[in-house]
Amino acid sequence: MADRKPQVLGIDTTTYLVKDVERAKQFYRDIIGLPLRREIRSQGAEFVTPDNTAFTLWKMEDGSWTAGNGVLFSVADFESAVDQYRKAGVKIAPHVEETPVCKMAFAEDSEGNTFVIHFRKEGRD
Repeated sequence: MADRKPQVLGIDTTTYLVKDVERAKQFYRDIIGLPLRREIRSQGAEFVTPDNTAFTLWKMEDGSWTAGNGVLFSVADFESAVDQYRKAGVKIAPHVEETPVCKMAFAEDSEGNTFVIHFRKEGRD
């Protein structure tokens, strides 16, 4: 079994549950600036970044919701992005985390999900 090749090719999308699809869609499209690829009926939306990474919003039919976290959105100009998002009303923790390889600002979306504004010091691959 050790000689089997991995079956996973990559990650097709990361999905956050939302309470209000329209409000969340406007947050990620109009404030964060993600390009909207498609709306999924009245239950969700899919965004695709310039590197072809997908990010999806989804409202459960029964209305259940659990906060999502773990998405790090890459930005080219960290200070400018954080400043722009704060001015737009995005909840961003006052402390910026800086490591030898990156800078991170911890934020919250319109639904209560958390995400990170992320900058790689050595650039993207």
